[in-house]
Amino acid sequence: MSSVEETEISNCQALPEQLSIALVSLGCPKNLVDSENMTALLQSAGWQMVNDVAVANVIIVNTCGFIESAVREGIDTILEMADYKANGKCDFLIVTGCLSQRYYREFAESLPEVDAVLGTGSYYAIKQAIKDLYCNASKLSLPLIYRSTDPADRLRHLLTDHPVSTGAYAYLKIAEGCDNRCAYCAIPSIRGQLTSRPIEELIAEAKSLVQRGVSELILVGQDTTSYGRDLYGKRKLADLMKQLCAISGLEQIRFLYGYADGMTDQLLHVMATEPKIVPYIDLPIQHASDAVLKRMNRSDREGFLRETFSRIRKFLPKAVLRTTVMVGFPGETAADFETLCQFVKDIKFHHLGCFVFSPEQGTAAYEMDDPVPEVIASERYDVIMSIQKEITAAHNKALIGKERSFLVEGVADDGIFYVGRIPEQAPEIDSMTYVASEIVLTRGQRYPITIVEAEAYELTGVCSEFT
Repeated sequence: MSSVEETEISNCQALPEQLSIALVSLGCPKNLVDSENMTALLQSAGWQMVNDVAVANVIIVNTCGFIESAVREGIDTILEMADYKANGKCDFLIVTGCLSQRYYREFAESLPEVDAVLGTGSYYAIKQAIKDLYCNASKLSLPLIYRSTDPADRLRHLLTDHPVSTGAYAYLKIAEGCDNRCAYCAIPSIRGQLTSRPIEELIAEAKSLVQRGVSELILVGQDTTSYGRDLYGKRKLADLMKQLCAISGLEQIRFLYGYADGMTDQLLHVMATEPKIVPYIDLPIQHASDAVLKRMNRSDREGFLRETFSRIRKFLPKAVLRTTVMVGFPGETAADFETLCQFVKDIKFHHLGCFVFSPEQGTAAYEMDDPVPEVIASERYDVIMSIQKEITAAHNKALIGKERSFLVEGVADDGIFYVGRIPEQAPEIDSMTYVASEIVLTRGQRYPITIVEAEAYELTGVCSEFT
């Protein structure tokens, strides 16, 4: 860390009396949790958080750097925020997150507008970074670099009490890092090895969130189904979810980012017997061809994946299945792609996301031979999404006439419909539900609705009390 000895914030005369800070959060829900916890740390110093970057003394950009498109978004956002530093009220620009972890050496030359860079193990140092910039910047070379290599520091910023920016639902980060070594993925080098949080700490945070109005918890991590293996010597997701179910006032629980080998009978039994757990399973399979899975360094094979989804449906006949696949991985043949297409048709996922392979520096796949031409990879993306659109439309049409619990998240742009989710939908990554009501519905509350119209990526309902 390029810094000087810590000095009491109150002793620094250069700090504005009314310091205002804007935090721009990019990327996945896991990043959002980091942003919420940084917000809590900054507020604990008595500093004011503002939404308008134009009035902020300090602007923080919490970046994603997982794939090339995320890197581009991060750089574009940093340059956009730098304009407020050059022409506005902003004194300092700070970058945190995956982009700063991966490319911290390049900031001085490529993005000189940035004053401080915090890696993914140094979120906890955000107050110190601001203090250093105001009190000691003239003595130091910029940008200041904060990059801890201690695995424990990757969880150090996570607090029991932190702001919730998502209303009635909240993401609960149960672990950081990943022990898998998929050939295409830079996450282990960015976020480190699996580091689980103690169950008692997670229960305390969950209770705090519920006391502040959260009714749905979404458990996240790089590999949620491996939760506990490092800390307890075995998978503990089932035990954690069972204890979460005992919290009064908590209505729904789900998890994202699972692995097929983590879908144990114990976990599925808990999901089948605990009514608070939504039978929603997110398992990114990436591919179904054994040859491609082997090149990806994935442990799964097609037969095991088919058996896993069959077992899931045996325990949970009404399971909602989500997955993510990748097309265009080096060496993917037409036959490999056809295997993937057939797998998607057979399993009939409710929701599916697709990525075109992006070669990431520092990964095994970066130097692989036999690349798939971009035009072919793009065509395969379109084919997969076309197949899935029909499948999702069929799932949604089967909901017509069915009653569901509807979580109100706001009002649609047209000002007529309320917008929100039913249990079959996770926030941000799945489709939305639009509801008409003769009475005013309250944001963050759940109401019974009847589905009356369905398309591939949109459901329409009416309040059941008025049908």
